[in-house]
Amino acid sequence: MPDAQSRLARLQPAAAGPDPRRWLMLPVVLTAMFMAGFDIWAVNVAAPSLQHDLHVSEAALQLIVGGYAFMYASGMVTGGRLGDLFGYRRLFMIGVVSFAAASLLCGLAQTSTELVAARLVQGLTGAAMVPQVLALITATFPVHERSRALAWFGVTMGVGFVSGQILGGGLIEANIFGLGWRAIFLVNVPVGVLALVAAALVVPHAWGQRRPRLDPLGALGVSTSIALALVPLTLGRDQGWPPWTWVSLAASLPVLALTLAWERRLTRRNGEPLLDLPLFRDRNFSAGLLVNFGLVFFFASFMFVLTLLLQAGLGQSPLHAGIEALPLAAAFTTMSILSPRFSARLGPRSITLGATITTLGTIGLALTGAHYGAHLTGWDLAPATVLIGLGQGIALPSLIGAVLAHVRPERAGAAAGILTTTQQFGAASGIAVIGAVFYGVLGTAPARGTFVSGMVVAMTVSAALVAAAAAATRLRPRRTAARHAAGQPPAGQARAGQAPAAMPVAVPAREQGSPRPLGRHPPTPARPPPAEPPTDAAG
Repeated sequence: MPDAQSRLARLQPAAAGPDPRRWLMLPVVLTAMFMAGFDIWAVNVAAPSLQHDLHVSEAALQLIVGGYAFMYASGMVTGGRLGDLFGYRRLFMIGVVSFAAASLLCGLAQTSTELVAARLVQGLTGAAMVPQVLALITATFPVHERSRALAWFGVTMGVGFVSGQILGGGLIEANIFGLGWRAIFLVNVPVGVLALVAAALVVPHAWGQRRPRLDPLGALGVSTSIALALVPLTLGRDQGWPPWTWVSLAASLPVLALTLAWERRLTRRNGEPLLDLPLFRDRNFSAGLLVNFGLVFFFASFMFVLTLLLQAGLGQSPLHAGIEALPLAAAFTTMSILSPRFSARLGPRSITLGATITTLGTIGLALTGAHYGAHLTGWDLAPATVLIGLGQGIALPSLIGAVLAHVRPERAGAAAGILTTTQQFGAASGIAVIGAVFYGVLGTAPARGTFVSGMVVAMTVSAALVAAAAAATRLRPRRTAARHAAGQPPAGQARAGQAPAAMPVAVPAREQGSPRPLGRHPPTPARPPPAEPPTDAAG
């Protein structure tokens, strides 16, 4: 009886206030997020070493780089649902252990086949781990603190993009213990162990208000539609865009349409679809996803083109190229830290401001390349890349906070899975599309000047896309967006540290006694939750 009472008490976070460990939890979960993002970009830097040591073919290299991104993106929504089902803390810790183990397999691989298989597993384990980061932040922090905590998620995501090249290049150049490229994977093992120990101490138990059911058909449909789009985008260029790539791309849309039809049918029959469709009825959420896609599409492709230009085009070592990217990294990190202040002062206009500065920086990058041509150096790019870092540092963290800050805790896993899937699909699509434009200019015998010309064309296209993303920021509702950007709860939701009067949300669950056994959930109170407020995700 006392155990049941303690579980019911954990449903009432307002009585005890927010969990005091929440700010200790934040760096722990963000460390895991950093690991997953770092490994996307560090592998690009390691590509020449992989080809030399393991005799990796071009097709295998594409699978080593793109296979991780595919498994990572396709598993995100399911990873979010599993967090709702079994608890965000439990899934996070399982994901950390699995990701560290997969990283160890990558570092020990002796053949390209082994490395491809390990990378696929690594992507899948990342998909189990990363949605829980956003879900734990959404579930654990009170409304008035949530935007600031989510801004740090944006900082970590962007720094992972930038530091993959800088730290990855440094690890390879340092050749620690003669490990070479293996160090970029093996470094995750001690980091993962430390994150696991810290998580056991400071990450609170948190889960959805009720136990959701799995939706295997929905999971299969989402994964298949993403695969049909990402596989040809990843492999099509190297294979000369054979007919199967176009058939696969064309098939992705009807498969997605059928999946959405199935999800709507489940919703009408009071089932529990994998995709929380009512979230999309909130214009704040759906417009935020669109802008997220556009900005991550740009940033991933920009980093990809910049890496190729500095190393393959200008002939720099990974470490030298990383050093020349330091102004970009410093600008991004600084503005990301200041981003909550911009959001509080400017509201949704901070996102528009950031996207506009990014557009100006991209135009500047193209003009710089056109001016210097074959005489371009990495430092010539610094003023433009600093502008891009400033703009992205303002926009990305603010946007993530604006999209998720008002999501109710019982929807945290679903919302986090959808957002992270959108971001990863945007990153993979950006590399594929802008990469195809870049390689199209290079031709078969690229020279230094040709690489610069490819960058100019690619950044010209990117500038138009970022300008469109800046315009799309105006789609977000003004009043609601301003309130969330300032950290205020939406209408009908409690203010900081107070639970809604008639809605005992099931997060955070501070431990009182033994943790809840796997698969068991606290009893749902008899009192039904109130209807969603008009400015939130209706339904």
